[in-house]
Amino acid sequence: MHKTSEWLQSFSSEKNLKAPSRSLITDGFRPCRKISITGGKGGVGKTSIALKTAQQLAQAGFRTLLIDCDSNLSNTAIKLGLPLDNKFEKLLSAEANFEEVVIQRGNFHLLPACNGSVEVFESKIKFDEIIIDIISSHEHEYDYILLDCPAGVSREALTLNAYCDHRWIIVTPDKSSITDSYSLVKLLATRFGIKENHLLINMYQNDKQYQKVVHTLTETIQNFLGVRTNVLGGIKKVEVSAEGFDTFFLSEAKSEWQKNFVKLLYGFTEKDGGPTALQINGATQMAHEHDVH
Repeated sequence: MHKTSEWLQSFSSEKNLKAPSRSLITDGFRPCRKISITGGKGGVGKTSIALKTAQQLAQAGFRTLLIDCDSNLSNTAIKLGLPLDNKFEKLLSAEANFEEVVIQRGNFHLLPACNGSVEVFESKIKFDEIIIDIISSHEHEYDYILLDCPAGVSREALTLNAYCDHRWIIVTPDKSSITDSYSLVKLLATRFGIKENHLLINMYQNDKQYQKVVHTLTETIQNFLGVRTNVLGGIKKVEVSAEGFDTFFLSEAKSEWQKNFVKLLYGFTEKDGGPTALQINGATQMAHEHDVH
């Protein structure tokens, strides 16, 4: 029986579904960390943030796998300027193995999904179970596995979020983004027993707006759901054309914006039991200043 099936069968309508317990760190071995990059609403920057985070972790020396979990509207490869293909179809049908489908760039590995595949559309495959089985089979090869999860509260998205060790909920100051993110947290808590998440505010205009979103969500989630929200920080909106945004966002240039993003990421890895310093572009201290809180 697949590990996924065992995990899912531990659930019944009378009790919460719990993520599998993680073995203790022994002999200096640090288990792979699984992080879902998620949100209640589309268009909040999840994919760009997932790509940026995966690239930075890889650059810091961590073996990192990013899985695009949008089964038939995959766009991670598009943002990297890679040609589209539907090799993932062959992985689903067992005509190809993981190593033949995954894109490898040093420590950064990407598993894109499909784009407009009729076969995937018409299949009855439970995509979330396939993803979890892939993770179970390969997590020993990585330090971090990131999931670029579909937005919203579909069964598949909720299951993938619940399976991960951490959930980064990406929110913009838009009211619908805030409301939908609350709904996501609520369903994860009531249906899956998830009592802790991380929050990242994207595309905020000023400090007052940032603080308002943080306060509104964290207080409401704590008071009504009893769920803890760890605030990762925020990414300030930049005036870049839509055509040039991905080039700017995914650039490795040693800009102040880049350093601030790294400081945000360093804050997470430090608290997560990672190294004492995340060495990327010389940024070795966490700071809440300039464009990233």
